[in-house]
Amino acid sequence: MKHGEALRKRDRLATSLPATAEILRGSLLQRTIRHKHGCAKCERGEGHPVLVLSVNYPGGKNLQISLRPEQKPQVERWLENYQKLKSRLEEICELNQVLLRPEP
Repeated sequence: MKHGEALRKRDRLATSLPATAEILRGSLLQRTIRHKHGCAKCERGEGHPVLVLSVNYPGGKNLQISLRPEQKPQVERWLENYQKLKSRLEEICELNQVLLRPEP
């Protein structure tokens, strides 16, 4: 790939980055909580579905945040933005490596 082509592609990628204020790293999980005693729903085996954002940190630490059902679309959008941003940054880094090489 020539330098000019790499520059144009890099610029296109940079302008297509998602809004960096609306990103979120982690995984959206759906869990079921069951009470041990006194809940008819749990005694029937149904339990209570809950949404959880799980974020892993170095050293094996894990943060879990309980979410309200109405937050699910926003969290999904922010998680998707994070993945898009990460992917495009990797592509930009690859193009910058091309630009570091001398042109033949």
